[in-house]
Amino acid sequence: MESIDAGSIYHFALHHHLKSSALAPSSSDPHSTPLPTPHSPLAAAAPAPMAAAAAARGLSRLLPLLALLLLTVLAAAARDEGELRALAALRAALDPAGRVLGSWARAGDPCGGAFVGVACDREGRVTAVSLQGRGLSGTLPPAVAGLRRLRGLYLHYNGLKGPIPREIGGLSELADLYLDVNHLSGPVPAEIAAMANLQVLQLGYNQLTGSIPPQLGNLNKLAVLALQSNQLTGAIPATLGDLTQLTRVDLSFNNLFGSIPSKIADVPSLEVFDVRNNTLSGSVPVGLKRLNGGFQYVNNKGLCGAEFISLDLCTSTEDGLRPSKPEPFGPDGTVKTGQVPQSVDPHTTKSAKASAGVLIVGVLAVVIGAAFCGIFAFSYYRRQKQKIGSSLEVSDSRLSTDHFQQKEACRRSASPLISVEYSNGWDTMSGGGCGSSGEVGDSFRFNLEEVECATQYFSEVNLLGKSGFAATFKGILRDGSVVAVKSLNKTSCKQEESDFLRGLKTLTMLRHENLVGLRGFCCSRGRGECFLVYDFMVNGCLSHYLDVKEGSEASVLDWPTRVSIIRGIAKGIEYLHSKKSNKPSLVHQNISADKILLDHHFAPCLSVPGLHKLLADDVVFSTLKASAAMGYLAPEYANTGRFTEKSDVFAFGIVVLQVITGRRAVSQVKVGTASSDLEGLIDPYLGGIFSTTEAARLAEVAVHCTSEAASQRPTMEAVVQQLSG
Repeated sequence: MESIDAGSIYHFALHHHLKSSALAPSSSDPHSTPLPTPHSPLAAAAPAPMAAAAAARGLSRLLPLLALLLLTVLAAAARDEGELRALAALRAALDPAGRVLGSWARAGDPCGGAFVGVACDREGRVTAVSLQGRGLSGTLPPAVAGLRRLRGLYLHYNGLKGPIPREIGGLSELADLYLDVNHLSGPVPAEIAAMANLQVLQLGYNQLTGSIPPQLGNLNKLAVLALQSNQLTGAIPATLGDLTQLTRVDLSFNNLFGSIPSKIADVPSLEVFDVRNNTLSGSVPVGLKRLNGGFQYVNNKGLCGAEFISLDLCTSTEDGLRPSKPEPFGPDGTVKTGQVPQSVDPHTTKSAKASAGVLIVGVLAVVIGAAFCGIFAFSYYRRQKQKIGSSLEVSDSRLSTDHFQQKEACRRSASPLISVEYSNGWDTMSGGGCGSSGEVGDSFRFNLEEVECATQYFSEVNLLGKSGFAATFKGILRDGSVVAVKSLNKTSCKQEESDFLRGLKTLTMLRHENLVGLRGFCCSRGRGECFLVYDFMVNGCLSHYLDVKEGSEASVLDWPTRVSIIRGIAKGIEYLHSKKSNKPSLVHQNISADKILLDHHFAPCLSVPGLHKLLADDVVFSTLKASAAMGYLAPEYANTGRFTEKSDVFAFGIVVLQVITGRRAVSQVKVGTASSDLEGLIDPYLGGIFSTTEAARLAEVAVHCTSEAASQRPTMEAVVQQLSG
C-alpha cells in the first residue's frame, strides 16, 4: 500500500475543512500570519514536529466528514436494497403465475423504465405503482410497506384476493390508494388511519366485511372515501364528520345500520354522500339537503325526515325524542307509586267501573255490526264481479288478488304500449303502466303486465343470468315471440331524467342485423326496476362454444361458421362506430365473447349496445372487472381511463383470436401467419379442416387489432373491408 503524504493531507484539510474552523486565520486580524502551504518557504522553514501536528489536527477534523459520507452511501444502498426486496415480494404475491410482471423478475434498476407500472422520483425512490386492469390474480403482501416513499398505489380492476395487510398503514406518504374492483376480503384495517397524507381511499366493489373503523376520522387530508358494494356492517362512524376536506363519500350497497351522524352534514366541502341500499334508520340530518342530487339514500326503509320529499315524516321516537306518556308514567318510563289520592270514595270507584263496562259493550256492538255490513258488501261485490268477469280487464296486476285472472288479463290486454315517467320517481300510471315521456316513440313502450306475464312473474325457472345490477329472464309475449327481458335496478341507472332519457333514445335508434334488437322497455316505481325487452337468441353466447370438451352440450363450430361470426361481429361494431343521419357514433365499451349472442342460424349479434348510456358511472365501472380479467381491456385504458373506438377494436382482436383458437384464454397465444404457425394456432377440434388463406388473413387482422399502440390499430371500417376481400 502506498504511504499517505502528510503534506497532501495537510493541504486537503486546510482547503476543505479549516476554512470555517477556529484554526483558520481571521482576515480582520492585522497580526494574523498566513498559514504555510506545503510548498511555501514558511512550510519549509517550519519544524517537522509542527507540520506533523498540524496534519494530525486536520485529519482528526476530516475523519468525521468521511465517516458521515460513508454512512450516507451505505444508507442509500440499504434503502435501494429494501425497495428491491419489497418489489420482488410484491411481484411474487400479485402475479404468482408470472404472466404480467415478468419484467420485474429481471435484475435491473426499477426506475430505469424496465419495471412496468413503476414510477420514481429524482432520487431514484419508487413513488407510484400503477397496475390497474392488468389481470392480476394474487394477493397484496405486507411487504408493500417497504416502499416508504410510495405516494400512489393503483391496483384497481384486477382479481386480487385475500385481506388488505395491516402493514399498509406504514406508507405514511401515500396520497392515493386504489384497491377497488377486486376480490379482497376481511376487514378494513384500522391502521390505514396512520396514513397522514392519504387523500383518496377507494376500496369499493370487493367483499370486505366488518365495520368502518372510526379511526378513519384521523385522515385529515382525505377527500374521497369509497367503500361501496362490500359487505360492511355496523354504524357510520361520527368521526367522518371531522374530515373537513371530504368531497365524496360512497357507502352504498352494504349492510350498514343505525342513523346518519349529524356531523357529516356539517362537512363544508362535501358534494356527494351516497348511502343507498343499506338498512339505515332514524332522522336524516337537515344539512344534507344542500347536496341536492348529491345525497343518495334510497332503499333505506327506516330513514325519515321533513325536508326530503321521498321520506316519511319522523315520529317522536325516530327523532330521538321520548314520546309523551300520560300519568302514572314518570319521565323514566316507570310506573309511579304512592301518588294515588287516598280520599277517593269507594262508591265513586264502583260507578266508574260500571260506566267503563257499558262503554266496552257499546264498542263491541259497533265493531260486530260493522263486520256484518262488511261481509254483506263483500258478498254482493263478488256476485257482481262474477257476472261481468268475462269482460272485465284487470288494470293493474299488483291490485289483483286472483293469480289466474291476472294471467288472463295479460293475455287479453288490448295494447302493449304504455308510458314511462322518470321525473316523478318512475310513477306508474293509474292504468297499470310505467309513466309518460315524449322522448321515446310509442312503439317501444311495453305494458308492465305483459312483461310480468311473459316471464311468468319473473320466475326463477326463466332466469338466464344475473349480475350485481341486473337480471335477465326468458319470456314469451302474447303473440308467441320469444324475448329476453333485462331487469335493471333503479338505483343502478342514471339519476338525472335528461341523461336517462337521452340514453334510452340512443338505444331505440340502433338497428342492425348484427345487434340484438331492442323490442321495447317499461319502468315501474312499484318494483323499482326498468325492463328492457330484447329479441331472444336461441344459441346463447359465443363463450359457450369456447374450450369445448368431449361430451359437452355445446358443439364444435365448423370453420365457415367461425368466419361468418367474425365478419358479422366486425359489421356490428363498424355500424356502432359510424355516424349515420339517424344515430350518433357509439363506442360499445364492453365487447367480449359473453356479449356476443348467436341466433338460430348462428349469426352473431352484439348484445346490449349502448347500455352504458343508461347506467350510473359507478355501475359501468364495476362491469369492467370481467373484461379486464379476460384481457379485453385495451392497454391505454390503464393510463387514460377512457374508452375510444380503438378500445373496441382491441377487444374485437381478442375475440378473433378466441374464435379461431377455440379458447377463452389467449393472452399467451403466439400468432403467426406461416403455415406451420397456423397449425398450432387453429382449434385442434376442427381436425385440420379450415382454409389456410382465411386463417392467415384472420390471424393478421387479430395481430393488427391488438397492437399495443392505439394509433397502430385499424378502424373497423378498414377491418370489414379486409375481411370481405
